[in-house]
Amino acid sequence: MLFDKLKNYSNSDTYPMHMPGHKQMFRTISMSDYLPSGLPYNYDITEIHGFDDLSNPQGILKETAGLAAHLFGSKDAFLLINGSTVGILAAIGAASKRGDKILAVKGCHRSTPNAAELFGLELVYLEPDYFPLKKQKPNNKLQHLENRKFANNYEHTNIPCSINPEAIKTTLQNNPQIKLVIITSPTYEGVVSDIASIAKIVHDADGILIVDAAHGAHFGFSEAFPENPVKLGADIVVTSLHKTLPALTSCSLLHICSERIDKSKVQHLLNILQTSSPSYILLASIDSCLRLLEAESEKLFMNYEEKLKTFYEEIKDLKNFHILSKNDGFYDFDKGKIVIIPNDIDLSGYDIANILRTKYQIEIESAYNKHTIAMTSICDTDVGFKRLAEALKSIDNAC
Repeated sequence: MLFDKLKNYSNSDTYPMHMPGHKQMFRTISMSDYLPSGLPYNYDITEIHGFDDLSNPQGILKETAGLAAHLFGSKDAFLLINGSTVGILAAIGAASKRGDKILAVKGCHRSTPNAAELFGLELVYLEPDYFPLKKQKPNNKLQHLENRKFANNYEHTNIPCSINPEAIKTTLQNNPQIKLVIITSPTYEGVVSDIASIAKIVHDADGILIVDAAHGAHFGFSEAFPENPVKLGADIVVTSLHKTLPALTSCSLLHICSERIDKSKVQHLLNILQTSSPSYILLASIDSCLRLLEAESEKLFMNYEEKLKTFYEEIKDLKNFHILSKNDGFYDFDKGKIVIIPNDIDLSGYDIANILRTKYQIEIESAYNKHTIAMTSICDTDVGFKRLAEALKSIDNAC
């Protein structure tokens, strides 16, 4: 395990005549009175002998990447310490050539249009359907709430629905020069598309499918959640361990899933786009997360599923909020995303977030005019789920 190797090096008598400049502070106590003790200086090293090279992994980092490929079922995996963003950039660059026309769904992560700009690609957008919503009506009972951002009346949310595979097929038929398609599944809100059907359509058109699964790193480890797109026919899948699994921020993976992708091109672009001074703290976090999944995923996901089941049972009688689910007509949905939509009341998503923050000390993932997103993971506690459930019920009763 990489973290054990870092601990052993930290506890050894080896003097660090190398980067970083803090010189693993706790081993050289001359700076301990000046630098904060809470930061892991003692584990922060550079690519020294015995710790492999991220730009050409042959040792312990290759072992970690191999474990990632094994756990997720891909042909090859790359460790990303610049987030899924760098993975999407490298994936699009490796699967296209300058001047190509590529297809993505409107609302995709900004890394996709950034890649189009960076590599000189023409980006064609597919407009998705959006989840519908009733118009709101004033509710005088809510006048006592402060710092509110009133929502305008609207016919739908800005939550994209599952992508219709036939829409992909029609677009490719009308644009036969498109040979690269990028799909986000799951979306930020947890909406999942039929990747298997889309992959077949793209491949029948002699194209390549990249799936931005940044929010789906936990998929495939339990039948309670959708299957991981790695196993559904995608050619490249990029996923963020840090979003829904126990890994530090910026820890992600890029998976090569088919022979249509040149592994050497991906490595070349990652060497260009990713830092040449990778953090071993982040790399150790990736390794630790993967080894935890290898050893304890069944138990952890079983407990997670039970917590979610209890939570949804607790809030099933909410009258003034709609909680998104697979029953809303999506192809599939990630129940770990709690998407709260004010239903026929004069509260915006911003209002909900503000009330949760100021009155209940719950900081949610993101808020919009029309909905609020709370993210959960295998690390959430019964207490945390109970706290959110009680808060939502209390706000619902105040309406």
